[in-house]
Amino acid sequence: MSQTDSFIEEVTEEVRRDVLYGYARKYGWIAVLAVVLAVGGAAYNEWSKAKTTAAAQAQGDAIIAALNADDATARAAALEKLADEATPAKAVIELRRAAVLAENGDKDAAVAILENVARSGDAGPVYRDLAQVKLVILQGDAMEHTVRMAILDKLANPGAPFRKVALEQRALALLASGDQDGALAQLTALLDEPGISQGMRNRTQQLIVALGGTLPDTASLLSAQ
Repeated sequence: MSQTDSFIEEVTEEVRRDVLYGYARKYGWIAVLAVVLAVGGAAYNEWSKAKTTAAAQAQGDAIIAALNADDATARAAALEKLADEATPAKAVIELRRAAVLAENGDKDAAVAILENVARSGDAGPVYRDLAQVKLVILQGDAMEHTVRMAILDKLANPGAPFRKVALEQRALALLASGDQDGALAQLTALLDEPGISQGMRNRTQQLIVALGGTLPDTASLLSAQ
């Protein structure tokens, strides 16, 4: 390689370095900003997760403390205070407060709370359905029969989370209305439901026998599972 070629290469390399450094000086802040944003975003994400976890733990502790209050009145008051704070767990707190009030004999207050949860657009579908189940069970025969059956028909739809409980309650509602044959048919069909608990199976079989019905044979029950 001649001295001229060597000189040209050296000059070309210097020019490349100057251009590179020029770009670095002109646009380097973009790369630095990108790094800062990436690090800052990761840090904020971790902080946000930690904050959410801490808030959930604090809320759980508050609910446990409320449920451990000395008497039902104090428990209900503490749960009401927590529910008024409009936390994400409000529906759960309200359902528990209704249970405490019902246990303490304040049925009307419990019914009012359950009706609010059942109508709430903020509560998830599962909580609204659970509130309706509890309403039907709590009010029993005091609820108008047509209203009671309409609620239970909806809750007993295939795939609904409380279908089996709704079917059991439908049988009781039919029996209360004087439709013994309908109640027996519903109870017999309930035994064919997949995943029925042993406790519910025992209750259903006992009621069928008490109503003078005939229990399906064991083989047919097993084949339905």
